[in-house]
Amino acid sequence: MKWREFYGVITERRCCAVDSLTAQVKRKFGTVIMRRTTRACALAAVLVLAACGDSARPAVATASPSHRFAPVIVEAPVDSALPVTYVARPDTLRGLYVNRWAAIGNKIWKLIDVAGRTEINALVIDVKDDRGLVLYRSRVPLAAAIGADTNRPMSTRRLTALLDSMRALHIYPIARIVVAKDPLLAGKKLEWAIKRRQDGKPWLDRSGHPWLDPTQPAVWQYAIDLAREAHAVGFSAVQFDYVRFPDDSRLIREATFPLEHGRTRAQVIRDQLGVVRDSLRSTGMPMTIDVFGLTATDTTDMGIGQRWEMFIDRADEVLPMVYPSHFAPGTYGLGNPNAHPYATIDRALKDVKRRSAGISGAAKVVPWYQDFTLGPPAYGAEQVRAQIKAGYDNGFYSWILWNPGSSYTIQALEAR
Repeated sequence: MKWREFYGVITERRCCAVDSLTAQVKRKFGTVIMRRTTRACALAAVLVLAACGDSARPAVATASPSHRFAPVIVEAPVDSALPVTYVARPDTLRGLYVNRWAAIGNKIWKLIDVAGRTEINALVIDVKDDRGLVLYRSRVPLAAAIGADTNRPMSTRRLTALLDSMRALHIYPIARIVVAKDPLLAGKKLEWAIKRRQDGKPWLDRSGHPWLDPTQPAVWQYAIDLAREAHAVGFSAVQFDYVRFPDDSRLIREATFPLEHGRTRAQVIRDQLGVVRDSLRSTGMPMTIDVFGLTATDTTDMGIGQRWEMFIDRADEVLPMVYPSHFAPGTYGLGNPNAHPYATIDRALKDVKRRSAGISGAAKVVPWYQDFTLGPPAYGAEQVRAQIKAGYDNGFYSWILWNPGSSYTIQALEAR
């Protein structure tokens, strides 16, 4: 493998990935590699290649009888490294969230298969999750120092196979990086953790976990460094989540923020997002952020530092998590918003348009929709499509589905 420095981070460049995968396909199919004539054909070939991505956990893929291949001799360069190329953002983005365990297991190949058969054209993959774990062995010094990349990290070979597979199928890879909810880093760097006003010890959430202090610049620098690395290895865009203070009413009376310097929480988040965006601008990588779904309706910062007008121009795309199950009874005059997915999304997105109107540089909005059950009724294809339809009726044609276990209602997706 060859290495070179990119944006200050040492990252691996594919030198023999194509040769290695080509050789293994030749052993299966003779002296030819199958070239796709349709997207479905590409999927079958790529999944066979992806089986080589991690020798310890081989994937198995078979092509259906309808798949047709045109044989062509492939001559891969033996001695030259392949430069990273990026999948362009689809004009209309339709994605799925992939948690870390799905990414390092076999489920990722099933989701790539779903993308090959349906309207899905993007995957949001955990690069750093809300426990602070990094997907792969990182060259970011802090990640290595705290052991963030030591819990079953994805092998370089598998990462290469995954990103090359997504590239071949034109599936847009988005790196999800959680910022403030990182108990691992907060436990290792106590000076960066939120402190209790009473005794200066780490403040703990209701689950007993510490949070990072969003006023600390180093917290955001870590996220910047991980984003640069993710881009360098082949992710097209970054999505920052938990760009906020904890949603806990105890915080106001229990915690202290020495670096707040008289700013409101919303101003802190706005300032930090500005720094992140400026720092990543030279990479050309789109910067996106996840926000609470109610932020377009609530006129305050909801106690977490997210006020619509103060973050909407601080990213390239903003993704409000408008899950109907997360809206309180009575919101929008609905006794149970979860039971009215169309009406809930319709009202929320009307507020999105109203609040964004007239703001210079306002980001594109891509809503998150709910594909999980949390309270009655059980969610299935009908409820998922109702949310999507409400988005379409309001002019939002891009969307991403969330399921915490990355298990999706395939019947809700339109066939390709």
